[in-house]
Amino acid sequence: MSPVTIGVLAVSMSIDAFIAALGRGATMHRPDMATALRTGMVFGTIEAITPLIGWVLGVAASRYVEAVDHWIAFALLGGVGLHMMTQALRRQRGEVAPPASPWRLIATAIGTSIDAMAVGVSLAFLDVNIFVIAAAIGAATMTMSSMGMMTGRFLGHRFGKVIEVIGGVALIGLGATILFEHLTAA
Repeated sequence: MSPVTIGVLAVSMSIDAFIAALGRGATMHRPDMATALRTGMVFGTIEAITPLIGWVLGVAASRYVEAVDHWIAFALLGGVGLHMMTQALRRQRGEVAPPASPWRLIATAIGTSIDAMAVGVSLAFLDVNIFVIAAAIGAATMTMSSMGMMTGRFLGHRFGKVIEVIGGVALIGLGATILFEHLTAA
């Protein structure tokens, strides 16, 4: 696989994490760079590990993983998105959101990385260096997630609840899209 192809794959795998981090940054109201980098590290690490897991599962377990991966992603992303929306709507004007729990961050990162596991399964059929690809996906996801947090910081400060609700809707939409694509694939 060429370096350009690996780069395109890595960036495409990181877009959903960028969207999730954008919503997280908006919810946190002014996260600092260290928080953005920590978030990026969590997303990047999980996104790098999941294609390795998928690759290891390979042919033998692919039909079992494929049977439920879309439901797992939908449940995780939908649950986090719904929680984000309800928290934003319950909060009074001017009230700052409580810090998101590490477990919610991890659940979101897992939800956004399920597709990377499926990519790992498909890469098991090709003659590729899975470690280089996983590292590229992890690095791109870390970068995109950190950028999403900082962009969300600006949007959250400017638009408050509205951007938090939009972020929640985006996560639910992302989960629904994953579910729809898998259910309608022939």
